[in-house]
Amino acid sequence: MKKTSVGLLKRMLLPKFPAIEIDGAVVFQGCDVSQDQLEEAAVLGAVMRKKPQKDSGRELHELNLLNQKRYAVTAWFYDFLDYPWERQYRKWRPELLKDVSGDVLEAGVGTGRNLQYYPHHVNLTAIDLSPAMLKKASRRCSEAACSVTFVHEDASRMLSIPSAQYDWIVSFFLCCVLPNELQEQAVSEFARVLKPGGRFRLLEMKYSENPALRKRQERFAPFVAKVYGAGFDRDTLSHLEKNKDLTVTGTRFLKADTYLLIDGIRKG
Repeated sequence: MKKTSVGLLKRMLLPKFPAIEIDGAVVFQGCDVSQDQLEEAAVLGAVMRKKPQKDSGRELHELNLLNQKRYAVTAWFYDFLDYPWERQYRKWRPELLKDVSGDVLEAGVGTGRNLQYYPHHVNLTAIDLSPAMLKKASRRCSEAACSVTFVHEDASRMLSIPSAQYDWIVSFFLCCVLPNELQEQAVSEFARVLKPGGRFRLLEMKYSENPALRKRQERFAPFVAKVYGAGFDRDTLSHLEKNKDLTVTGTRFLKADTYLLIDGIRKG
């Protein structure tokens, strides 16, 4: 792969959405980005994140570094592995995203499965810790009716995201991947980047209270942890309820007592 610079890459492309941004710099803009250029962006992102970041005195958590390395591999077959569950998720996505509006942050965009369901008037910033997952999401840019900017960013730090910037935060299955140690920090970042009155919608998985279902989850848990870095034991709802700047306005299960939808608002 030939050597190049971020500045050169920026000059190569047209100034239209979507964009790919790495560490606060827009690297690519335009749906006509070639496969080679997307791969170059992923390599640049990996190089930029190779060492723990020390901005604002906070290093990238070692467990997040492990997840970043994990998804460099998992990204290649993520959609294939997720297909049995996606048959259910794709029925939920239109309903869960139809009322989202304004400036929206999707934390943990993954391979971009939500992109086609955002209303056309949304201005979307889609972040992910993994450059490889961002590359996969970028391939779905043509499915999006709204404007999209892809940003390589850690949801538990969001160093490149200004405060009080967003009307909505959307996050599906991000917090179950975040290490327990970073749950409170990530929730605090959600509160920081939301505008007063801004809303959030999170979809997460948790252990069932049903003994038979719980037993099946426990058998599956080692695979989920190894491949996705995820767990059914995260207590995201508790962290949201404890945050002084956020109010949980509603919760409901979409299926059994495992798929938990959490809605809330940033206090004014």
